[in-house]
Amino acid sequence: MNTTLPEADLVRLWELHTQLEFATKDASATVATMTTDNYVNHVPVMTGGRGRDEMIEFYGKHFIPKMPADTSLRLIARTVGKDRLIDEFVFSFTHDIEMDWMLPGIQPTHQKVEIPMVVVVQFEGDKIACERIYWDQASVLAQIGLLDRASLPITGVEQARKFENPQLPSNELMR
Repeated sequence: MNTTLPEADLVRLWELHTQLEFATKDASATVATMTTDNYVNHVPVMTGGRGRDEMIEFYGKHFIPKMPADTSLRLIARTVGKDRLIDEFVFSFTHDIEMDWMLPGIQPTHQKVEIPMVVVVQFEGDKIACERIYWDQASVLAQIGLLDRASLPITGVEQARKFENPQLPSNELMR
Protein backbone atom coordinates (compact mmCIF):
# COMPACT_ATOMS: atom_id res chain seq x y z
CA MET A 1 0.00 0.00 0.00
CA ASN A 2 1.43 3.38 -1.02
CA THR A 3 1.12 5.92 1.79
CA THR A 4 3.15 8.60 0.05
CA LEU A 5 1.33 11.83 -0.67
CA PRO A 6 1.44 13.42 -4.13
CA GLU A 7 4.27 15.95 -4.50
CA ALA A 8 1.89 18.92 -4.39
CA ASP A 9 0.52 17.71 -1.04
CA LEU A 10 4.05 17.33 0.37
CA VAL A 11 4.74 20.94 -0.62
CA ARG A 12 1.46 22.11 0.95
CA LEU A 13 2.23 20.26 4.20
CA TRP A 14 5.76 21.73 4.35
CA GLU A 15 4.49 25.24 3.63
CA LEU A 16 1.81 24.88 6.34
CA HIS A 17 4.50 23.69 8.79
CA THR A 18 6.74 26.71 8.06
CA GLN A 19 3.77 29.10 8.22
CA LEU A 20 2.91 27.76 11.68
CA GLU A 21 6.56 28.26 12.75
CA PHE A 22 7.30 31.68 11.28
CA ALA A 23 3.93 33.45 10.85
CA THR A 24 1.41 31.88 13.23
CA LYS A 25 4.17 31.08 15.78
CA ASP A 26 2.27 28.15 17.29
CA ALA A 27 4.52 25.36 18.59
CA SER A 28 1.73 22.81 19.19
CA ALA A 29 0.20 23.37 15.75
CA THR A 30 3.64 23.12 14.15
CA VAL A 31 4.33 19.80 15.86
CA ALA A 32 0.85 18.55 14.90
CA THR A 33 2.10 18.47 11.28
CA MET A 34 4.75 15.91 12.35
CA THR A 35 4.80 12.20 13.15
CA THR A 36 4.81 11.11 16.79
CA ASP A 37 8.47 10.06 16.65
CA ASN A 38 9.65 13.00 14.53
CA TYR A 39 12.97 14.71 14.89
CA VAL A 40 14.68 17.96 13.95
CA ASN A 41 18.45 18.32 13.76
CA HIS A 42 20.17 21.65 13.14
CA VAL A 43 23.32 19.88 12.02
CA PRO A 44 26.00 22.57 12.71
CA VAL A 45 25.01 23.01 16.37
CA MET A 46 23.01 19.80 17.01
CA THR A 47 19.92 21.62 18.33
CA GLY A 48 16.38 20.36 17.80
CA GLY A 49 14.72 17.38 19.37
CA ARG A 50 12.90 14.10 18.95
CA GLY A 51 9.25 13.26 19.54
CA ARG A 52 6.23 15.43 20.21
CA ASP A 53 7.06 16.54 23.76
CA GLU A 54 10.68 17.52 23.01
CA MET A 55 9.64 19.28 19.80
CA ILE A 56 6.83 21.26 21.45
CA GLU A 57 9.34 22.39 24.08
CA PHE A 58 12.01 23.15 21.45
CA TYR A 59 9.69 25.11 19.15
CA GLY A 60 7.88 26.77 22.06
CA LYS A 61 10.91 27.82 24.13
CA HIS A 62 13.96 27.86 21.89
CA PHE A 63 12.98 28.34 18.24
CA ILE A 64 9.79 30.35 17.74
CA PRO A 65 10.36 32.97 20.49
CA LYS A 66 14.07 33.24 19.65
CA MET A 67 13.57 34.30 16.03
CA PRO A 68 14.58 37.88 15.18
CA ALA A 69 11.67 40.05 14.00
CA ASP A 70 13.31 40.74 10.61
CA THR A 71 13.92 37.07 9.78
CA SER A 72 13.34 36.21 6.15
CA LEU A 73 13.79 33.13 4.00
CA ARG A 74 14.45 33.54 0.28
CA LEU A 75 13.79 30.25 -1.52
CA ILE A 76 16.36 29.56 -4.25
CA ALA A 77 15.48 26.00 -5.26
CA ARG A 78 13.13 23.22 -4.24
CA THR A 79 13.43 19.54 -5.08
CA VAL A 80 10.52 17.21 -4.31
CA GLY A 81 10.70 13.43 -4.48
CA LYS A 82 8.57 10.49 -3.41
CA ASP A 83 8.88 11.07 0.35
CA ARG A 84 11.34 13.95 0.59
CA LEU A 85 11.54 17.68 -0.04
CA ILE A 86 14.76 19.68 -0.17
CA ASP A 87 14.73 23.46 0.02
CA GLU A 88 17.76 25.64 -0.64
CA PHE A 89 17.26 29.15 0.67
CA VAL A 90 18.94 32.22 2.09
CA PHE A 91 18.19 32.78 5.77
CA SER A 92 18.52 36.45 6.72
CA PHE A 93 18.21 38.14 10.12
CA THR A 94 19.61 40.76 12.46
CA HIS A 95 21.10 39.15 15.55
CA ASP A 96 19.13 41.33 17.97
CA ILE A 97 17.86 38.52 20.22
CA GLU A 98 19.51 35.55 21.86
CA MET A 99 19.14 32.66 19.39
CA ASP A 100 20.02 29.61 21.47
CA TRP A 101 18.90 27.26 18.68
CA MET A 102 21.56 28.69 16.31
CA LEU A 103 24.02 30.62 18.50
CA PRO A 104 23.87 28.95 21.93
CA GLY A 105 25.43 31.09 24.64
CA ILE A 106 26.01 34.11 22.35
CA GLN A 107 24.46 37.43 23.36
CA PRO A 108 22.93 39.59 20.58
CA THR A 109 25.54 41.37 18.47
CA HIS A 110 23.04 43.42 16.41
CA GLN A 111 24.85 42.33 13.25
CA LYS A 112 23.03 41.46 10.01
CA VAL A 113 23.47 37.83 8.89
CA GLU A 114 22.67 36.19 5.57
CA ILE A 115 23.51 32.55 5.02
CA PRO A 116 22.63 29.82 2.56
CA MET A 117 20.72 26.98 4.20
CA VAL A 118 19.52 23.58 3.07
CA VAL A 119 16.70 21.68 4.73
CA VAL A 120 15.98 18.04 3.98
CA VAL A 121 12.41 17.18 4.99
CA GLN A 122 11.36 13.55 5.14
CA PHE A 123 7.70 12.54 5.16
CA GLU A 124 5.84 9.48 6.43
CA GLY A 125 2.29 9.32 5.13
CA ASP A 126 0.65 12.71 5.65
CA LYS A 127 3.12 13.94 8.30
CA ILE A 128 6.67 15.28 8.51
CA ALA A 129 8.99 12.65 9.98
CA CYS A 130 12.18 14.69 10.20
CA GLU A 131 14.03 17.84 9.24
CA ARG A 132 17.78 18.08 8.85
CA ILE A 133 18.96 21.67 8.41
CA TYR A 134 22.46 22.57 7.24
CA TRP A 135 24.36 25.88 7.18
CA ASP A 136 27.90 27.16 7.47
CA GLN A 137 28.31 28.09 11.13
CA ALA A 138 31.71 29.69 10.42
CA SER A 139 29.97 32.17 8.12
CA VAL A 140 27.45 33.02 10.83
CA LEU A 141 30.23 33.51 13.40
CA ALA A 142 32.22 35.65 10.97
CA GLN A 143 29.20 37.85 10.20
CA ILE A 144 28.52 38.50 13.89
CA GLY A 145 32.20 39.29 14.52
CA LEU A 146 33.27 36.20 16.49
CA LEU A 147 35.64 34.75 13.88
CA ASP A 148 38.45 36.66 12.21
CA ARG A 149 38.02 36.12 8.49
CA ALA A 150 41.50 37.48 7.79
CA SER A 151 43.18 34.49 9.44
CA LEU A 152 40.79 31.72 8.35
CA PRO A 153 39.60 30.36 4.98
CA ILE A 154 35.96 31.35 5.55
CA THR A 155 33.49 33.70 3.95
CA GLY A 156 30.68 35.83 5.28
CA VAL A 157 27.68 37.27 3.47
CA GLU A 158 29.54 36.69 0.17
CA GLN A 159 28.50 33.04 0.23
CA ALA A 160 24.83 34.07 0.32
CA ARG A 161 25.44 36.48 -2.58
CA LYS A 162 27.20 33.77 -4.65
CA PHE A 163 24.46 31.29 -3.73
CA GLU A 164 21.85 33.65 -5.18
CA ASN A 165 23.98 34.77 -8.13
CA PRO A 166 26.19 32.04 -9.65
CA GLN A 167 27.70 34.64 -12.00
CA LEU A 168 29.78 36.03 -9.11
CA PRO A 169 33.45 34.96 -9.10
CA SER A 170 34.64 31.69 -7.62
CA ASN A 171 37.93 30.84 -5.90
CA GLU A 172 38.28 34.17 -4.07
CA LEU A 173 39.78 32.48 -1.00
CA MET A 174 42.48 30.86 -3.13
CA ARG A 175 43.83 34.21 -4.30
